[in-house]
Amino acid sequence: MIAVEVHPFYLAFVEMDRRPEITVDERLPADTNRVPVCQARLGGRERRSVSAIFALCAAFSNALYVTTQHVASTSGRVGKASGLRLVAYLIRSPLWVFGWVAALGAFAFQAAALKNGQLSIVQALLVTELVFGLLLRKVWIGQTIRPAAWRSAALTCVGLAAFVIVDQPHGGTPTPTAQAWAGALAAFGGAAALMTLAARWGSPRRKAALYSAAAAIVSALVATFIKTATETLTESGIAAVFTDWPVYALAAGGAAGILLVQAALHVGPLSVSQPLLVIVDPTASVILSVWLFQERYSRDPAVIAGSVLAFTVMCIGVVALTKTAPPTMHARASP
Repeated sequence: MIAVEVHPFYLAFVEMDRRPEITVDERLPADTNRVPVCQARLGGRERRSVSAIFALCAAFSNALYVTTQHVASTSGRVGKASGLRLVAYLIRSPLWVFGWVAALGAFAFQAAALKNGQLSIVQALLVTELVFGLLLRKVWIGQTIRPAAWRSAALTCVGLAAFVIVDQPHGGTPTPTAQAWAGALAAFGGAAALMTLAARWGSPRRKAALYSAAAAIVSALVATFIKTATETLTESGIAAVFTDWPVYALAAGGAAGILLVQAALHVGPLSVSQPLLVIVDPTASVILSVWLFQERYSRDPAVIAGSVLAFTVMCIGVVALTKTAPPTMHARASP
């Protein structure tokens, strides 16, 4: 997660959202020939649609970032360069720079999605990064993708779509209370800290699992900071963002998340870390959306069962996709 730099496109989007609403009953002075100016705010359904589009754009941008960084750092011109020579080459590489632009875009898209939608839905939609990554591997890198991987990707998408459609959360508040923040940070921050501490001992698979779960929890917390900071930016302007604590928690959480992901990838197999990174994040986000933002879900047993089933199908698809996709990004890699 890139820390606190705000994408110019998103600033323009937020500034547009801050303009006062003008109703159709307002009229310009009679001596003018201009037509009345109207600005209709998006309704609930339209905002959810816009949020979903931004979330999918964020997922694609994240997949694009991962792919470009790999291609740039493993191209033939890099050779066996390492250390400062490798850094110097990458900084001059347009592809590597483009990858970081994609990463900044992913942050801006995620912020826009969280501004217009529910935390739990946005974080769940980011799972599609795995599917977009598979497409980029096939189209760009030219990898051979097994049919089982495509079936797993399709299963992931079906489960995700059902989860999003079956029970749309409603209600909620954009600004959590201080008491809610204290409880959520103590519970989830404490859990991530304990997992990180426990990951110092045990087998490589155990370490990878604990680091991955901790990183996913931190990622869910970072999303809450983004949503809160975005709301402050929208309502009070950019100066107010830097006088409130969430933006600094966002910077610290983003840095901690990066370190935890790198630790998870370093100590154990990707087949253990990747599913947990993808699954724990939306799971924690559902809880945080209720705890912090008071989002409400249906209490109908049939709807609850449908949501749980859909989420389970999505998780099965994610696990299967991580096991059937090529283990590396080399052009001829196959599982």
